[in-house]
Amino acid sequence: TQVARALGLQQRYAEALAVLDGITATEPEIRVRTVLERGRVHRSSGDPDAAAPLFRDAVARADEAGLEGLAVDAMHMVALTLTGREQLDYTRRILARARGSADPAARAWTASILNNLGMAHSELGEWQEALAAFEEALAERRAGPDAEATEIARWMVAWALRNLGRTDEALAAQRALKADLLASGREDPYVDEEIALMEQDGGRP
Repeated sequence: TQVARALGLQQRYAEALAVLDGITATEPEIRVRTVLERGRVHRSSGDPDAAAPLFRDAVARADEAGLEGLAVDAMHMVALTLTGREQLDYTRRILARARGSADPAARAWTASILNNLGMAHSELGEWQEALAAFEEALAERRAGPDAEATEIARWMVAWALRNLGRTDEALAAQRALKADLLASGREDPYVDEEIALMEQDGGRP
């Protein structure tokens, strides 16, 4: 199933589906992963209508098998097929489930779901709520081991600050992020883009 996922990320969708078609194992976890990855391939290939029922099927199968982490993963994919208030409400449900789970694999999704919650708010123009979600996601990332994910979370907070008109704070945050990246010998064009935008026009949202 992970080979299929890798192929899907390379946009080799037909090959990914062929790999999934060849999986004959019937163990519950493998069946959940097969349905989930099939949904991801369809969504990535531009067919969300085919993906949505597969994601919901994966949630149901994971719940039946007691696979909490996979259930939360599948739910977060369901949310990506929704829009507007429906997406926002469903994402809140996933967040509550992840935070309240006894399964570390489910709780590990908390930061990602908070980021998705922030994006859902931003798409509705609710930038204050988006900032709050992104700040929570950053706090979660800082407590974890993934430095790259923490950098992305820092960018999201600064992006929300800019869209709230808090340009000085946003610019300072992006410059601090750029300095940390340079110190580790790396660059990020998205950081540079935000800095240039704010330096040129004051960062008007």
